[in-house]
Amino acid sequence: MRGGLLLAAAVSALALAACGDRTQAIGTGVRSDASAFQGASMPFTAPGWKPGDKGSWEQQLKTRAQNTQNDYAKVN
Repeated sequence: MRGGLLLAAAVSALALAACGDRTQAIGTGVRSDASAFQGASMPFTAPGWKPGDKGSWEQQLKTRAQNTQNDYAKVN
């Protein structure tokens, strides 16, 4: 009786352990080897920013920091 119970517990533990994890493969997504200012050709880019132009990228970052992310500039 005790041996059968131990065997059933071991089989159920192995069965649960076999189906618990999924494959974790790297997909073809965002390229991390390109510079941020090289950009994406998506419709969600900021107006005035030219992909591939580092100066334009830095200007957009400065503008965003001053206009939208600076809480002191929002207070009137």
